Amino acid sequence: MSVVIVHWFRRDLRTSDNTALAAAARDGDRVVPVFVLDDHYANDPNVGPARFRFLRESLEDLERSLGKAGGRLILRPGPPSHALPEIIRETGATAVYANLEIGPYPEARDREARAAVEKIGATLRMFGDALLVEPDAIATAGGAPFTVYTPFSRKWLVAEKRAAQPAPGRLDTPRLRSVPISRVRAWRDLPPHGAGVPRGGEAEASRLLERFAAEAAGRYAEDRSFPARVGTSRLSPHLHFGTISPRGVLAGAGGSSKFALELAWRDFFHHLLFHFPNVAQESFRPEFRVFPWRDPGAALVAWKEGRTGYPFVDAGMRELSGTHWMHNRARMAVASFLTKDLHADWRIGEKWFEHELADADLANNNGGWQWAAGTGADAAPYFRILNPVLQSKRFDPKGEYIRRFLPELANVPDAKIHEPWTMTAVEQSRVNCRIGIDYPAPIVDHARERETALRLFESVRKKP
Repeated sequence: MSVVIVHWFRRDLRTSDNTALAAAARDGDRVVPVFVLDDHYANDPNVGPARFRFLRESLEDLERSLGKAGGRLILRPGPPSHALPEIIRETGATAVYANLEIGPYPEARDREARAAVEKIGATLRMFGDALLVEPDAIATAGGAPFTVYTPFSRKWLVAEKRAAQPAPGRLDTPRLRSVPISRVRAWRDLPPHGAGVPRGGEAEASRLLERFAAEAAGRYAEDRSFPARVGTSRLSPHLHFGTISPRGVLAGAGGSSKFALELAWRDFFHHLLFHFPNVAQESFRPEFRVFPWRDPGAALVAWKEGRTGYPFVDAGMRELSGTHWMHNRARMAVASFLTKDLHADWRIGEKWFEHELADADLANNNGGWQWAAGTGADAAPYFRILNPVLQSKRFDPKGEYIRRFLPELANVPDAKIHEPWTMTAVEQSRVNCRIGIDYPAPIVDHARERETALRLFESVRKKP
């Protein structure tokens, strides 16, 4: 009698180096690849079209890959606690294999799925796969979770990393009914795929990794902070959806130590979310849970639309709205501006990024925002307030990134591009950019708002 195993695809949308899929192919005679359409995400207003488009493209690519191996991707409506027992009954499967996912919602979902699967006599087996080092695999000398990155990274570097797994050579999927990808309600009427928008799929992830290895990995340490350069891998949405494994990324990047430490940051933020799940709703540091954040009012709209009058900040926000991705240096600058110049709650920015980014990942997005706001574990010190003009001059000295996303500043000379409001009326006329008309004047005075931010943070620190 043949052994049938269900592989439940989630954030592991690939056939290569997929830990649970490789185990299912090894342990079973027949494998049923399944993706469950989860209404939780379809009904979440914080999930924007960029992620749905990336997911659809990734599933289409996965369907092709499985087909080449003789298999077939089965799509079923959720919840998983209903869909998985249904498939087990139809196929006679004895087990469901899946890769672990960290976060309050997926962990609750998986508990319900496990109970439902075990109720009918099958098993749900989980595998670590999405991280290089699992969050419970390393701890401080006292056995506690890490809350500071540097000692975490030291232990992470020497921690054992699991070996890559081969793609299944041949799959034999029983014939089952499946929802066609083209008929999924949440993926209909998505806007056209614009220039620069991340594309999904394992094949696209492999292409990007090859490009990074050939063009940028060797200069990653020097170029990674300059958004106008081809200095980063742009693999973040692929790591989020699992169209490539972190082991494949690390190996394909050619062993850059600086790049490896960026992957360590990714594992660190997941380590925090795993051990301190409350960070998904509130500040990690208790004193900042009562911080007197202010209502940014109309300034929030200006921030979202890239009309703050600070070119580096605006270029980042225009990149976000136009491509649904943003360079990490710009992410830090726009996050600092929202929380330190506009004094807005970091959760407002976190939710906006969650809606707009194709790579919106709870652990990384939350960790990055709390770091910038000064409220998280190993966060930037509260007095570290990024100056948007100095950031611009240092990391986009010739204004190439600014001009790419702010065409109204295309003719502004390098000497004025970072502070266009300092141009005289004659200069504005000469470059066809009138401040307050073609491009806004700064909506706040950074020097003044910096002092306000320092006072607010000091007031919280002095409270018992």
